[in-house]
Amino acid sequence: MCDTCGCAPVTGVDPNGAGTGTAGGVRLTPVGPPARDGAGHDHPHAITLERDVLSRNDDLAARNRAWLDLHGVTAVNVMSSPGSGKTTLLERTVADLVRPPEAPPVSVIEGDQETLLDARRLAAAGARTVQVNTGAGCHLDAAMVARALPELAPPPGSTVFVENVGNLVCPALFDLGEHARAVLMSVTEGADKPLKYPHMFRRADVVLINKIDLLPHVDFDVAACREAARRVSPGVRVLLVSAARGDGIPGWCAWLRSLRRSGEPLTH
Repeated sequence: MCDTCGCAPVTGVDPNGAGTGTAGGVRLTPVGPPARDGAGHDHPHAITLERDVLSRNDDLAARNRAWLDLHGVTAVNVMSSPGSGKTTLLERTVADLVRPPEAPPVSVIEGDQETLLDARRLAAAGARTVQVNTGAGCHLDAAMVARALPELAPPPGSTVFVENVGNLVCPALFDLGEHARAVLMSVTEGADKPLKYPHMFRRADVVLINKIDLLPHVDFDVAACREAARRVSPGVRVLLVSAARGDGIPGWCAWLRSLRRSGEPLTH
């Protein structure tokens, strides 16, 4: 349960049954492998509870990061509002990163409140995928990732993406043990989005502005958006992409490869 925002995962067994585990009210479903707010609480007890929840989460996140480092695996947390194009971006990314055939594999922890739809898309693209259904929960946390990692068993030198639940508030609060955070927004959203959701964008290592193929048809100021992102997080990398058309994907994948190690333990 997210005590910081009041959401509560639904307990029970996935109706699809086989291959599904339930732990702590969160359903975990391996898919594949393929062939190849805290803000706003003003009651002292609520503030203390929030701190306790986040402190426990941070401890687990540190353990996740230590496990990833020990195995030489890089983890990237991908976050956005619903409909920004995370899954389409990861489909293209996975297809790029698993070429050539000798390239290290890619895994995905897919977070959604319900369904296996996105996990199946990513498995078809070439990623070993575990679906985490949170029920009413609005974000993933370190405990969910800790349970998903053994299911994925990512090999040394590989990359694990965490596609977080679509939400620009709570996911910003929860460290998952990742090594980098990518925040995705689209040109169908306002250019002032980084200013409206500063906690999310402040913690981003890279901001991707997606759906640039739609720029001729929408009123979106790219320069203003870039300025807003850097006002919130000075020096943050901003990349323009079209996940649907492929624009900017090579630059994004080059940045991801720069994070990768060759299986040796990672250092900070």
